[in-house]
Amino acid sequence: MSAALSHVTVLLAEAVEALAIRPDGVYVDATFGRGGHSRRILAALGPAGRLIAFDRDPRAIEAGRALQDPRLTLVHEPFSAFAQALDALGVTAVDGVLMDLGVSSPQLDDASRGMSFRFDAPLDMRMDPTRGETAAEWLAHASVAEITTVLRDYGEERFAHAIAKALDAARQGRALTTTGQLAEIVAATVRTREPGQHPATRTFQAVRIRINRELEELSLTLPQAVARLRPGGRLSVIAFHSLEDRIVKRFMRDHSRPPALPRGLPVREAERPRPALALAGDAIRPSAQEVAANPRARSAILRVAERTEAPFAGEVPE
Repeated sequence: MSAALSHVTVLLAEAVEALAIRPDGVYVDATFGRGGHSRRILAALGPAGRLIAFDRDPRAIEAGRALQDPRLTLVHEPFSAFAQALDALGVTAVDGVLMDLGVSSPQLDDASRGMSFRFDAPLDMRMDPTRGETAAEWLAHASVAEITTVLRDYGEERFAHAIAKALDAARQGRALTTTGQLAEIVAATVRTREPGQHPATRTFQAVRIRINRELEELSLTLPQAVARLRPGGRLSVIAFHSLEDRIVKRFMRDHSRPPALPRGLPVREAERPRPALALAGDAIRPSAQEVAANPRARSAILRVAERTEAPFAGEVPE
C-alpha cells in the first residue's frame, strides 16, 4: 500500500465543516499532507473557489500535483511563510484556514525519514529532507544542557538530563547516526515508562519538534492566519499533543477577549474595543468509532475560532 493510501485523515468531516465553506471562497490548507482535508474542501468549493495548500514535505507536494485541479495552488514552504506566500500569489484575504499539526503517518511509516524508533534508519527527522540540519547533525554538537532542555520542554521527559548525559557519553566513542542507536541508548537509560509506551517515545518526539521548529512555526503562523481572515472567516486547527494544543488554546482564548485597557480609564461598554476572534463552539475530539478505526487519532483535538469585524494587528487591507 502506498503512503498516500495508508494515511487516514483525522477529524476529516469535523475540521472541514467547521470552515463553513462558501462555494466561491478562498481557503488555505496549511498542512496538505496527503490531501485528505484538501480534497474535502475542493469538493465543497464551486468553480470560482480557490484553495492554497502549504507543505514543507516535497513528497506531499508531489502527491498534491496528482490532483490536477486548477483551483488548487501548492506552496512548498513551511506554513510560517503564510503571509509571504499569499503576497506572492496576490491574495490579501481568505475565507478560512485549516491547520492539521504534527507529523503525518507517511512520514512516520517511511523508514528513510528517520522519525520512528520502529525502524533502524538514518537519523534524519526533517519534514523537508532538502533543507536544514538533521537530527544526527544536531545531536553531534548540541550541549548536554541543550539536549536536556529540548527533551524536558518538547518531550515532557522526566529523565531528560540522564538521557542527555548518556547521549553525550555515547557520542564520545562513535557518531550517533541511526534511529536504532538513539532508541537503544534511551531504552538503556529509561528503565520505567508508562505501560505500552516505548522508552524512546518522548525523546523522538522532542528531537523531531526541535529539528523542525514545530512550536515556533505554529506560534509564528497563527497571527498571520488571523490577519488574513475576512470577517466571518474561520480558523480550524487540529493538534495532536498538549504542547501544540496549549499554544492554539491560549492564542484563541487571548484574541477572543477584549483588549486590556488601562485601569481606571472611563470607557462605556459600547466603546470597549472588541476582540478579533470569537470562539466557535467547544473543542472537538474524535469519536470512539474513529479512534477504534485509527488509533493515531486518539490524542487529536480540534479548536475553531471565527474572525470578527474588529481589527487585528498586522492585517492587510484589501
